[in-house]
Amino acid sequence: MASATGNRDGHRGQSVRPGPGHGLGRQGPARLWRLLVEDGIVEWMQFLCFAAIAIMLGYVTVQRWLRQPGMRLELLALAGLTALVALAALEEISWFQRILQVQSSEFFLQNNKQGETNLHNLAVGKDSLHKAVLLKIIVLVGLTHNLILPLLARSRPAIRRWVEQLGLYLPPLWASVVYVTLVVLSHLLVDHPRKGELGEMFGAVHYLATVFAAYFVGYGYERQPMVDQGAAARQLSILFALQLAFLLLVAWLLSAGAGAAPMPA
Repeated sequence: MASATGNRDGHRGQSVRPGPGHGLGRQGPARLWRLLVEDGIVEWMQFLCFAAIAIMLGYVTVQRWLRQPGMRLELLALAGLTALVALAALEEISWFQRILQVQSSEFFLQNNKQGETNLHNLAVGKDSLHKAVLLKIIVLVGLTHNLILPLLARSRPAIRRWVEQLGLYLPPLWASVVYVTLVVLSHLLVDHPRKGELGEMFGAVHYLATVFAAYFVGYGYERQPMVDQGAAARQLSILFALQLAFLLLVAWLLSAGAGAAPMPA
C-alpha cells in the first residue's frame, strides 16, 4: 500500500529490486514480483475480499436487527466488525489515493512512513504503526480466534455459545490450520521483500470463506444462519465458490489497468 510518492519499504522514489537470490527458482523473482507488486493481483484481492466481508457482515447486522429490533451487544459487535473490515479495505488501497491520483497532504508526507494517505503507515518511532503495533495485535487475535478458542471449544462447548452470543463466530479448526500453515510456509519458503502480502491475502480469503460459512449457511455455527441448511445452502455455497474465482479475475484485471508498478528489470 504505497503512495504515489513512495513504496512499501519506506524509501520514497526508489524501486524495491529483488536480489539474485530472491524468489523460488530462477524465475521466482519476476513471477513473485508480478503477484506482489504494488497495486498487483495480491493487493487487489485483499481489497476485494475485505470489501466483500464488510458487505456480508453489514447485511447480517441489518437482518438481525430486522428480526429483533433494538440495540444489543451482538448488533454492536457486528456493526463494529463491519466498520473495522471496511476500514481495512480502504487502508489497503490508501483510500483510492493512487487510483484518483491525489497528492498526500503535508501531514502525511511528514508523518507517514511511505508518504501516503493512510493510518497504518503512520510513523511510530523508527517503524510504522502497522509494524510496531497492529501486526502484533493481528497475530495475537488471529491465533486466539483461529486456534486457541476453537481448540478449547472442542471440550468446552460453552465457549462457542458464548462467542456466538456476542455476535461473533469461531472458524472451523481444519480451515484455521490450513490458513496458519499457508502463512508460515509463505514466510519460510518465499524470499521476497513483499512476502508479507501473501499472508495478508491468505487471511482475507480465509475470513471471507469462514464468515460466509458461519453466518450464511451455518457451517460449524449453532445459531440460525441466513439460509436454512439443505439444497438452498448447497447452491449458495457453489455460487460463493464461483464468486471467489470471479474476485480473482477482477483482481487480475484491476492490477493490469489500475497503475500497478512495473516489474524490476
